[in-house]
Amino acid sequence: MLKGIDPILSPDLLATLRAMGHGDEIAIVDGNYPGLEHARRLIRLDGLPIVPVLDAILSLLPIDDFVSEAIFRSTSGGNRDALDPVHREIVACCKRHEPTQPVVPLVGATFYDRVRAAHTVVQTSEPRLYANVILRKGVVYP
Repeated sequence: MLKGIDPILSPDLLATLRAMGHGDEIAIVDGNYPGLEHARRLIRLDGLPIVPVLDAILSLLPIDDFVSEAIFRSTSGGNRDALDPVHREIVACCKRHEPTQPVVPLVGATFYDRVRAAHTVVQTSEPRLYANVILRKGVVYP
């Protein structure tokens, strides 16, 4: 255990967050997502829902402010603007940590392609469908 670091963040996840560079992306996905199939690197956080995992990661990870879009969420079916309850929770969590960053919806294959290109995929046990988010790492300013 470490002081000031959420215990949800496993040693492998902490090492990954530290190893990621500016512009690298990390996907946090639900329990139904084909994580093993889509991940270059997969970290499993079995037994945990997505929002506490997202909250813990955002407590440490700087979000890229060199680009206009750095946080992305999946969508329910093909409806880009639909907000399921889990999407509302994801957006609220992101806004607490990054109030000026929009959470951009990506439809279907566009979202999946971005996950495949991500540095790492974190697979949760979130049971709700389309509960997926991508974060683009920023920098820590001196």
